[in-house]
Amino acid sequence: MRRVGRAVVGVVAVLALGILVHGVRGREGASAAPSASPSAAPAGSPSSAPVPSASPSTTDYDPARFAAQVKKRAGEAGIDPQLLMAILYNESYKPHDPSLERAWQRLKPDSAFGIANMHRAAFDDTKAGRDFANRQWEELPDDPDLALEAAAWFLHDLAAQLPGHHGAAGLTENDLLALGYNAGAGNMLAFARGTSVGPTARSYLDQLHANWPKAAHALA
Repeated sequence: MRRVGRAVVGVVAVLALGILVHGVRGREGASAAPSASPSAAPAGSPSSAPVPSASPSTTDYDPARFAAQVKKRAGEAGIDPQLLMAILYNESYKPHDPSLERAWQRLKPDSAFGIANMHRAAFDDTKAGRDFANRQWEELPDDPDLALEAAAWFLHDLAAQLPGHHGAAGLTENDLLALGYNAGAGNMLAFARGTSVGPTARSYLDQLHANWPKAAHALA
């Protein structure tokens, strides 16, 4: 049975630590309606485990510190490193501290892990047949390089699904890949066919564009 009171207390505690939870971003597949919000996973029974205090490292997080790994992993996967870096900035809305991520995951079992905010199903699908096939989703909070490797190959797999010519007026391939990262492959393909981008996806895309120069500077 779901204990509502305990869940509310837990969520408030996490929010007080500065985790701006504005919807769990969907990575593990398409939602039926392209204009809908990114698919949020159903919450499981919350844990009564205490939420740890925020450490100083959670208040000054800057994805630029991973520039070298971004270049390496993006190069291996054949995707634009600026796209990967800009996505990291989009996904930096919460402190990427391992203990905090695990505390939140105990409250919301299907939450995302790692600096690229990847869900379990997306990670498991992406790792199949790759060099990190023996790694586990639970390792992502402690291993930023693994998170980058998985995110880069996930973007590679999304790119492989895009048609050679798309009818998405005003959207570049990188735009579509970012939308696929945020809203799932099915929505990405719908956008590529010309379906209008809804407000939630548009907000993510606008944020990506705002972070684009910052990503370039981080990689310079």
